[in-house]
Amino acid sequence: MKNSRQVILEPIVSEKSYALLDQGVYTFRVAKEANKIQIRQAVEEIFKVRVSNVNTLNRKGKKKFDRRSRSTHQRTDTKRAIVTLVGDDRIPLFES
Repeated sequence: MKNSRQVILEPIVSEKSYALLDQGVYTFRVAKEANKIQIRQAVEEIFKVRVSNVNTLNRKGKKKFDRRSRSTHQRTDTKRAIVTLVGDDRIPLFES
């Protein structure tokens, strides 16, 4: 099993993820091979909160065109976890 910091890579900062903060839902980029149980344990260990639900999604990397070299390249594929916390638990990292 991986270290918790190797499972949770970084928080996702976007308008959509900030809209979900009021409902106690947080979004993270996670390791591709991590499963829901490992993600739940990592969030609970790192942030000292209780997790009620974990949803995951795999995102395919976009193809981008580089005008200067006139070639295309592929962004890396990523895996995201949408984590719902129990009751009024909060992660202070996201609070402003």
